[in-house]
Amino acid sequence: MVGAGLGWTRLDVVERTASTNADLLARAASPDRGADVAGAVLIAEHQTAGRGRHGRGWSAGPRTQITMSVGVSVVDVPVAAWGWLSLATGVAVVDAVAAVTGIRAGLKWPNDVLAGPPESRGKLAGILAEVARPAVVIGVGLNVARAPDGVEGATSLRGLGAAEADRGDLVRALLTELDRRIVAWRAARGADAALAADYRAHSLTIGTRVRAHLPGGGELVGTATGIDDQGRLCLDTGHQTAVISAGDVVHLR
Repeated sequence: MVGAGLGWTRLDVVERTASTNADLLARAASPDRGADVAGAVLIAEHQTAGRGRHGRGWSAGPRTQITMSVGVSVVDVPVAAWGWLSLATGVAVVDAVAAVTGIRAGLKWPNDVLAGPPESRGKLAGILAEVARPAVVIGVGLNVARAPDGVEGATSLRGLGAAEADRGDLVRALLTELDRRIVAWRAARGADAALAADYRAHSLTIGTRVRAHLPGGGELVGTATGIDDQGRLCLDTGHQTAVISAGDVVHLR
């Protein structure tokens, strides 16, 4: 995976850590090691204090998840395009899971991978992107043998019937898919046509009536109509078309 035609320059696997994202962010902040982050991959066999968006916990037992963070250089890519990195990661997770297990997952904007029957889809993976100039650190938590503790509505590949899913195969597929998406994103300096089309094809949010909880406590309800060229969610409230760059979305039935 490193030095085999992919863009990853360093791969570290640790037995245990609090948070792979926090570790790469700390490396990025170090004067003598900051340059190591772009192209770096850090995998933990057991992440004890994993974080989702807004500081929510995302941790399970040893070797039950893929808990991984990668560093992506954002040099020469407009800031407005950085939001697509977490969306591209979601597409890579969906494609890797399908290739290895045959399970068809989908994407809930902005950073959740859902799988299972339509009436009871559970959260299979979460994604967290954090800026560490001149890179962005992207964390992935994929539930393989077990869902994380204390996360309502979560599911796992084993729970979905893929009891023999191999974490090594999943990591290789995920890093390959993610590298492919990042190379195209960087060349296009944003979402290339294939990424935009594939995200929309995998989206479970577009076309769905949703409630969007916004930063600062605001709330909007409407139908998600699409994703714009910056990766933002477009929402038809019946009175206006709102463009949402950040927030939590709940799918309404």
